[in-house]
Amino acid sequence: MKIYNTLTRQKETFQTIEPNKVTMYVCGPTVYNYIHIGNARSTVAFDTVRRYLEYRGYEVNYVSNFTDVDDKIIRTAKEEGMTTKELADKFIAAFEEDTAKLNVQPASLHPRVIDHIDDIIAFVASLIEKGYAYESNGDVYYRARKFKNYGQLSNKSIDELEVGASNRIGDEQEKKEDPLDFALWKAAKSGEVSWESPWGAGRPGWHIECSVMATKHLGATIDIHAGGQDLEFPHHENEIAQSEAHTGQRFANYWMHNAYLTVGDSGEKMSKSLGNFVTAHDLMEQVKPEIIRFALATTHYRRPMPFNEIVLKEAETNLSKIKHADHNATFRLETALDSLEDDEEYLNELAEFKTQFVTGMDDDFNTANGITVVYQLTKWLNSYLEKVNVSKEIIMASQAQLREFMAVFGIQFAEDKELLDETVEQLINERNEARKNRDFARSDEIRDELKNQGIILEDTAQGTRWSRS
Repeated sequence: MKIYNTLTRQKETFQTIEPNKVTMYVCGPTVYNYIHIGNARSTVAFDTVRRYLEYRGYEVNYVSNFTDVDDKIIRTAKEEGMTTKELADKFIAAFEEDTAKLNVQPASLHPRVIDHIDDIIAFVASLIEKGYAYESNGDVYYRARKFKNYGQLSNKSIDELEVGASNRIGDEQEKKEDPLDFALWKAAKSGEVSWESPWGAGRPGWHIECSVMATKHLGATIDIHAGGQDLEFPHHENEIAQSEAHTGQRFANYWMHNAYLTVGDSGEKMSKSLGNFVTAHDLMEQVKPEIIRFALATTHYRRPMPFNEIVLKEAETNLSKIKHADHNATFRLETALDSLEDDEEYLNELAEFKTQFVTGMDDDFNTANGITVVYQLTKWLNSYLEKVNVSKEIIMASQAQLREFMAVFGIQFAEDKELLDETVEQLINERNEARKNRDFARSDEIRDELKNQGIILEDTAQGTRWSRS
């Protein structure tokens, strides 16, 4: 298995610190609003990575934080007349509800900043002691220039960073020794939430939070650190500087970043700051969550993804074809023979699909290649089901393989256990009789009536089968 490592800008063979176990930290949301669909892409992308690692036999310790202390949270809480904790609690619950609809597995742990204040203070104190940080009028700053590899992750030179930092203005800049330095601890402002520290009342800076929670819950060195492309600089760059200065060890062996969602003909990045976003919460009122999930999960995470009605419609069509093949397989089980002489030949072909799926996905979790194998399997299964005689062994093995692949993308095939009510059953029986009597006008009338009720009929050589639209 190979992973593209942002730090080295190349694909590298994946080797875990501990055999068959993966430690993975993914930067979670700042909880002051509903997540937009671009945030959901990151969440779904790395949930899919996690699912594939588990499919390959790894035990994944997956930690994703909630940033519940932040300037945006403080400002929004004030506007809403709530405490920062009340606001954070509200949107953590919303995040959990929205991601559950998208079939995102809960993290092994969702740590919150407010539960780690003592750890953060101790971490900052150690950086001061080591000479990597300094106090200035109640704030504490990190000496970025002191960390020799600063800029390596984002592939920026100190000279480039210095030009950008020199253009910043504000009172904070006057407190710094160097424009490149960044805040670890911020002195309290009147009326804002704060905690006591050796440097006075204040609260953590943004970057220090993830360094503390990642190292506390996963260790000094972790296998994978992941997040959106927009976090490469400064957030992840600063995390590396803080963490490695604190522990003296490499922070993460592999850095993964998902690309943006884009909108409009110009391919503009979707973001809250640009105001061109739609929340996952609102979109799921209009589009089935599993269609959104399928669209997000089957696009390779490093590829910028246009997000529009065309993409969603294509996802809906493709998912429907896959589910239809699975439904057809269930229908044919009723008339299938236990086994046939050519079963071994078909089982060998099924095994080849698995080999192709693993080969595609092992190449930096290339879900575009993985879903192509699923489409090929679907076509193969449909062809097999058209045979006069089919084997239960092959159908069941095919369904199991199809569902196993789709589970990696976070799509589940729930059995339709909802019984047809008596009226619908009578209509289906009546239509069968009408067809037998060549009363095709009545047959078509019943088909249309059932379609209006969300029941889709399909006439096959083995009889009429139905599914819900």
